[in-house]
Amino acid sequence: MTMAARPRPRPRRLLQPGFLRSLGHGLCSRCLFLLCFLVAAFASSSSAGRVVTSLPGFDGDLPFHLETGYVEVDEDAGVELFYYFVQSESGAASDAPFLFWLTGGDRCSVFSGLAYEIGPIRFVLEPYNGTLPRLRYNQNSWSKVSHILFVDSPVGAGFSFSRDPKGYDVGDITSTLQLRDFLIKWFGDHPEYLANPFYIGGDSYAGKIVPFLGQMISEGIEVGSRPFPNLKGYLVGNAATGESIDFTSKVPYAHGVGIISDQLYETILGNCQGEDYTNPANMLCAQALDTFNNLINEVQNAQILLDTCIYASPAPNVVSRMDGSDGRRILRAEMGRGMLNHPPARPPFGCITYGYYLSYFWANDKRTREALGIKKGTVDEWVRCHDRDLPYTIDLKSAIKYHRNLTSRGYRALVYSGDHDLMVPHLGTQAWVRSLNFPIVDEWRAWHLGGQAAGYLVSNWNGSALELQGGGHTAPEYEPERCFAMFSRWILNHPL
Repeated sequence: MTMAARPRPRPRRLLQPGFLRSLGHGLCSRCLFLLCFLVAAFASSSSAGRVVTSLPGFDGDLPFHLETGYVEVDEDAGVELFYYFVQSESGAASDAPFLFWLTGGDRCSVFSGLAYEIGPIRFVLEPYNGTLPRLRYNQNSWSKVSHILFVDSPVGAGFSFSRDPKGYDVGDITSTLQLRDFLIKWFGDHPEYLANPFYIGGDSYAGKIVPFLGQMISEGIEVGSRPFPNLKGYLVGNAATGESIDFTSKVPYAHGVGIISDQLYETILGNCQGEDYTNPANMLCAQALDTFNNLINEVQNAQILLDTCIYASPAPNVVSRMDGSDGRRILRAEMGRGMLNHPPARPPFGCITYGYYLSYFWANDKRTREALGIKKGTVDEWVRCHDRDLPYTIDLKSAIKYHRNLTSRGYRALVYSGDHDLMVPHLGTQAWVRSLNFPIVDEWRAWHLGGQAAGYLVSNWNGSALELQGGGHTAPEYEPERCFAMFSRWILNHPL
């Protein structure tokens, strides 16, 4: 592997010039020493990136520019967020849009976005035989038209870590504040990208965080006190909102695609009005929802037309559960590879989750860690997603008001949904978008790719809600060509 150190411009200091001038007149040497110490401390907490020119499993040099590194966002706890930065392949680095991408789930690594959704690499899907999984180039990478900065957030996701265990106790608000600080420091160390049109993107649970972070950045821009990026808009896919519509929309969706009967649908409508679908008080509602949940669990919720497969992400401290009477087994050779203590169950080859399975062995390989510059002793075992093993507070109850605030301020928005997703159905997305009450400027219509309908959209003032035919919960993973067409047209201000 070839790794080259990237020359860095001096980080932009947050101390005000007037304050520095006052220090320069008659202060004692002890005070000057303290100032130098503080400046040095700030510089050490800025992003320390490295250029990666090749990756284990990828044939030859990378055909794109990749930088990896850490940014410290909590000095007291020693919290550092890990990132992957992919420079735009368009050749117009100074003018290309800049996308900051987040991944949802329970502390799911943003590597999912890099390797399964919108990034420039993919796994070669072949049966795992104990050797390093291979990688290939993704022809539908969004980096063809945009810079993309991927970050493992919240702390504990992917290769992000905290030296103090208390640092892992975060929530919606604290993790978003850390992302804001991450961006301030990252752009302070990469000022050449400050003027690029900046967008925030994410899917699933990250759909709650994206508009909230956008609001923080927009307020920072208005105050003008720090080097915030040039925010232009945001995009979310199959986005959670925190509202009940995230759950209640599953019922009409499941009915519409024939998963539940008319009778069950009517029973739920008749007995569950005003009920909390996750903990209903009405006994008839609870019974109906139990039946409903049993029925929807018969299908792959992330994409209802695909086979149900093992969720290929290990859960710490549940090794015995993956080697029990259900027939799932762990290869003992895989167990004996040092830090591979909780390898995921092997899904049938051909399942959509097989790539997730391969990622565990690739990311935990010593060669991969050396290539990415992973700090030793920080993350002993990489997992694609966690399973409620780390504390997290859901303290952002609803993200809808932040969607309204951002679009009202003139920021662009793209809200897209895969139409085969039962986890966050497009019916719920359409309902909360309508609740914003923005005037419609482009009525519901088809949008096309290659002369065929690729989905349907409606455009409101400063925003579009778009449906992707065949798309699942993480739409670019299931419909990469259509999603690339959607993104490239929208981000470059071309007609959808």
